[in-house]
Amino acid sequence: MYLFIHRKDLRTNDLRLFDVLRSANMQGLHTVILDPRLIDGRLTIHSCRNFLLQVIRLVALYRQQNRKLYLLYGDPAEVVSAIADVHPLRLTAVHADYTPYALKRDARMRHAAETAGVVWLSEDDRPLADLADFQAFTERDGPYKVFTPFYRKWNSYMRQFFRPSTEVSLTDLPESAELDRTVTERFALPPLVIDALQSLREEAESSLSAPEAQLERFVTSGALAAYSSRRDSYADIDSTSGLSRFLNTGALSARQIYQAAVGEEGSESWLRQLAWRDFYLYQAVYHEDFFRYEQLYDLGQLSDRYFEVWASARTGIPIIDAAMTQLRETGELPNRLRMITAMFLTKNLLCPFPLGEQYFRTHLADYDNTLNRGGWLWSSSLGYDPAPYFRVMNPVTQSINHDPEGHYIRQWLPELSHLSSRDLHAPRPEAIVDLKASRARAIEVYRTIVR
Repeated sequence: MYLFIHRKDLRTNDLRLFDVLRSANMQGLHTVILDPRLIDGRLTIHSCRNFLLQVIRLVALYRQQNRKLYLLYGDPAEVVSAIADVHPLRLTAVHADYTPYALKRDARMRHAAETAGVVWLSEDDRPLADLADFQAFTERDGPYKVFTPFYRKWNSYMRQFFRPSTEVSLTDLPESAELDRTVTERFALPPLVIDALQSLREEAESSLSAPEAQLERFVTSGALAAYSSRRDSYADIDSTSGLSRFLNTGALSARQIYQAAVGEEGSESWLRQLAWRDFYLYQAVYHEDFFRYEQLYDLGQLSDRYFEVWASARTGIPIIDAAMTQLRETGELPNRLRMITAMFLTKNLLCPFPLGEQYFRTHLADYDNTLNRGGWLWSSSLGYDPAPYFRVMNPVTQSINHDPEGHYIRQWLPELSHLSSRDLHAPRPEAIVDLKASRARAIEVYRTIVR
């Protein structure tokens, strides 16, 4: 018997390990373990609600395919031990994750499995390129630190060695086993989690094909073809793919998305974004400093003085306050605005990037630890291939360039909608910083930080 644990792979097809599980030809137990360390106290925030929405959708997909998915709540290593105690497990299988907490958790899970005499199998599924094979393909002594040469080699690798989606799906696996009652009772969902899942059930069950439908819409509606010219038009809700919340929870695989888009008109610009995703995952795997850059620099000149004002959308800079309002209310934020708000916090307001990183963690519906960190490192001119320390986006100029009529500001700050397009973008009288002076100060400070 095998145990398969879903994590950031909340779908029933195109999972790398399903090939292995079919070949194993044994009954299996499929679970999602809701880890208290990851969800306690977060049930109402956008990122957790999106994750739970995809979980309850996955339960419905299993039911639709006459399979059983067990939702358990508890420490994952203890769950593995408990299942191994009452079932003749021969294999525990998971798809790999790369964050510091995930690595420690998986080490404990592996120890629990192997202590019980169970084989532990962890396989990469999230990156589009097989990162270990890609690194061997590069014939480099060390990993890439700059995106452009990485991207050139990545493109070459993808043309030659891309592994397409597997055709094995849930229904190709042997019948599910029944999980022993002692385990389901010991790791039963607490009432608060049940209530959170129940509140999402109707939405989940009415959107079983939502990821695939959104992908098809993006590719066939003209949005992909126009992506290069429209991607920064953040006032246009159809200018982006809308796929990140599905990709980052694994409701869609990167392979499914790549195959649907590659070769289509205008796809190169958008597929470059998938390469950036692989670049950050690559850094998480190959650069031990990726998750601890804040420990490598002296950030003593930075402070949290303006953090709460930024987070509560009270900076007096209209595009910043509009973006932070959208984020707080919806969990959505177009990528251009993520860069603008992040650079404003770290540069103009001289706030340490981990505070903004943590805020996005709780508020982005499509939150992913590795990708979020990569974005914040870039904006704060730290890490590999970041924005130069002297790059400080002017939020007013960005607002004028990408939304001249101010439709976005009018939508999220209706109290300013009476202003003319010329006046709408400008800092308000109560603005907390002068953009020119704060830019000069940021360059001075960050020059000393990164030198």
